[in-house]
Amino acid sequence: MSHPAGSLPAPPRPRMTFEEFLCSPYGRAEWVDGEVFELSPENLEYQGVAEFLHPLLYEFVEHHGLGRVFLNYVIKTGPQSPARVPDLMFVATANRHRIRRNYVEGPADLAVEIVSPDSANRDRKVKRREYEEGGVQEYWLVDPLAGRTLFLSLDGGQYHPLPVDADGAVRSRVLPGLWLKPEWLFAGPRPKLAEVRRAWGLP
Repeated sequence: MSHPAGSLPAPPRPRMTFEEFLCSPYGRAEWVDGEVFELSPENLEYQGVAEFLHPLLYEFVEHHGLGRVFLNYVIKTGPQSPARVPDLMFVATANRHRIRRNYVEGPADLAVEIVSPDSANRDRKVKRREYEEGGVQEYWLVDPLAGRTLFLSLDGGQYHPLPVDADGAVRSRVLPGLWLKPEWLFAGPRPKLAEVRRAWGLP
């Protein structure tokens, strides 16, 4: 059967068990219903947000001894759930028993997704539902192309937006004392790490 130019069918996705997936050579990939979905390459906007936000979270968590921050690490919130790879993830010390050698078994305390054009529906709808049902306490979505953020907190089994205070800052509930101004996450000039540390009262 012939196909018009540019409309060749996508090759079949690899099928394997979750245990096989954990030992597979796939890098940035997710496991859903026995199939492996490779994630698109990172773009410049993604890199800008990740390079800014990751050290901020790491510095804050490390200074206060709150737990672990992960970059592109697998999470499986429940036995029947897909295996996802949040762009950033925080697991509190009290929940460190969920951390396995190559994935987190159970909900993270915080998951962060940086939205790209091909992931918008997945991040805003599919993962939001999965993280909500799986018990991830906070879910942050950052869309650098649209200049939009959404900071969600789990309350009564449902996500609700975190409020923005009079200074334009959003304050985390799972990381007490950590606050961010959404505009920091978009194309510059972003504040320097040292400036944010001083604003947070860190040495």
